[in-house]
Amino acid sequence: MLRDVREYIDRLEIDGHSVGEDHDDDPVLIDAFGKAVDTWRENYPYDERMPREEYDETKYLLQVELLKLQNWISETGSRHVILFEGRDAAGKGGTIKRFMEHLNPRHARTVALAKPSDREAHQWYFQRYVQHLPTAGEMVLFDRSWYNRAGVEQVMGFCSPEQYEQFMHQVPLFEEMLVESGITVTKFWFSVTQAEQRTRFIIRQVDPVRQWKPSPMDLQSLDKWDDYTAAKEAMFLRTDNDLAPWITIKSNDKKRARINAMRYFLSRFEYEGKDEIMVGQPDPLIVKRGRDAVGD
Repeated sequence: MLRDVREYIDRLEIDGHSVGEDHDDDPVLIDAFGKAVDTWRENYPYDERMPREEYDETKYLLQVELLKLQNWISETGSRHVILFEGRDAAGKGGTIKRFMEHLNPRHARTVALAKPSDREAHQWYFQRYVQHLPTAGEMVLFDRSWYNRAGVEQVMGFCSPEQYEQFMHQVPLFEEMLVESGITVTKFWFSVTQAEQRTRFIIRQVDPVRQWKPSPMDLQSLDKWDDYTAAKEAMFLRTDNDLAPWITIKSNDKKRARINAMRYFLSRFEYEGKDEIMVGQPDPLIVKRGRDAVGD
């Protein structure tokens, strides 16, 4: 798979094709025959992406609801944690950006932790996450979270089997303590198909305004698709419970993924001034409970 990606990139450069921007806000990869690469359609329940006009209007109205919710959170002193997990290039960062776009940063923040320091590596595993938990009236969005241990660390061999098993035993207990202390925990998994992930990796390398230097681990993830699938499904089976369920979101269409993540989160709470019709319920074709998505 990794060799295929590199050869495909070389062919695009040789043929003089590049990435263009369509009316959607999602870059379009053009193949050697001048056609758009539509890998997002693979196993997706819709034939077309969400129209830009519908997306912009719906996003704006849901962001208004997020502001109402934030005001309610501030007034009631409640505490909220949202975890954004998924494979590389699944759309986590873009969704977080849309969540945060109009929120008051004094009461909502994003946490994206780097590789643990030597000191952190010898602490209790959850210790460096605990210091970032919300206080009264706050919302904290984790761009990847403690579930790194169940995914990348386990697949890439960055933790021992004993450390992995200890984590899988402790994490439901840890989250139970959070919920019992009054913190709501929302766990999102953004699900992208293999072909679409590959397309997004290519776009990141050939689009002049999106160019990035992938790390060896980023590229190795393409060759470890099955290993990451097995790790994800083991995580769902062992850590999806009624106190802190996993919510999967099909994210081949990023716009629908963002809208449905907002809808799911807003639908969890009864806050002052809530527009029930606007919030509605997430699309069941896009959103599933984690344990129900095993094998998808």
